[in-house]
Amino acid sequence: METVIAFILIFGSLVFFHELGHFIFAKRAGIMVREFAIGMGPKIFYMTKGETIYTLRLLPIGGYVRMAGEDTDTVELQPGYRVALVTNEDNIVEKIVLNQKTQYQNVVFLEVERADLERELWIEGYDEEDKLVRYEVSRTATIVENGTEQIIAPYDRQFNSKSVGARAMAIFAGPLFNFILAFFIFLVIGLIQGVPSEEPIIASVVEDTPASVAGIQDGDKVVKVNGSAISTWEELSEQIQTNPGSAITLEVERKDGTTATAEVTPNAVEQSDGTKYGQIGIMRSMDSNPLKAVAYGAEETYNMTVLIGKMLGKLVTGQFSIDDLSGPVGIYKATETVVTFGLYNILYWAAMLSVNLGIMNLLPLPALDGGRLLFFAFEAVRGKPMDRQKEGMVHFVGIVLLMILMVVVTWNDIQRFFF
Repeated sequence: METVIAFILIFGSLVFFHELGHFIFAKRAGIMVREFAIGMGPKIFYMTKGETIYTLRLLPIGGYVRMAGEDTDTVELQPGYRVALVTNEDNIVEKIVLNQKTQYQNVVFLEVERADLERELWIEGYDEEDKLVRYEVSRTATIVENGTEQIIAPYDRQFNSKSVGARAMAIFAGPLFNFILAFFIFLVIGLIQGVPSEEPIIASVVEDTPASVAGIQDGDKVVKVNGSAISTWEELSEQIQTNPGSAITLEVERKDGTTATAEVTPNAVEQSDGTKYGQIGIMRSMDSNPLKAVAYGAEETYNMTVLIGKMLGKLVTGQFSIDDLSGPVGIYKATETVVTFGLYNILYWAAMLSVNLGIMNLLPLPALDGGRLLFFAFEAVRGKPMDRQKEGMVHFVGIVLLMILMVVVTWNDIQRFFF
């Protein structure tokens, strides 16, 4: 049960912050956001606030922000179509009811002749006395069809009406917020747990390990390894890890100012690829400085980005097989293991996944945020937008290919963990 809760909270948070980035910058650009959805599939909860419906959907495998003008969300009133218009006291249309069954007051029935619900906002047609009349339409008017209402989207509130920069920022903000989330997770880790000290000071010694057997004590500062002076924890760690099963001599400075020398033989720990590294059972000291925690958050986010970028490069060059990729099932199984190691490891895992989600979405592939940004770059160079239908077809093909990849990766995960 802990794994299920952790998986839902982690994955839900990553998706929420990703979509929150899109949402905030779309609203800042004046774009109407029709829906903010977490999850995919059927709705299990929804609420409407302002012009946006907020939904929680059944499948926790993604989410989306639906912006006005991105799809066929506009209604075209064809000539001859009969509608009911609900007007306010100024005779301005507030609702356009597409079915004839209506219980609204101040209703005018109209046979549509022409309408402009995007730019000039008016509707023209023949009333019940067969007179040609025109009504102004409110910018916040709603279309009512079968009991469902949807606010009209004037052109200046639509996604495609905005500048290339504004549209690109609304799309880029999703991955950006994943990096920001990772930074804040690492910051929290640094504030609560502390930041690993650069100095080679041993915070604690694990019992029944080579270090405790050799007489190493809590608070010892290692000043020399095999007679060579060191000044950082990384230098100490490198000497220990590169000498599995081989004795090394540590010269330490005690808390009381005295020095001591100890000979330690690191245990040989074998990794999954067969290589071995040394381990003596010491813990690194932590620094609780808040300013260092901020720097730690930025450094860890950067380091994680570089690490995932290198792994992605290996995938492109064939050094990393598609069989090594993990989908939702693989992430769930990894979360199951991480949960057993405590809160800090869960937080670190969440930060890593957040960076990974940000990087993957920035890949210049159709249907991903990076693919859309690539089209915006072409538009900026050409000075005019790409053909919407052709762009839509490219993204559709991209979605199909991504779904196929997801199926393959998920099947590999199922075989790996359950067969």
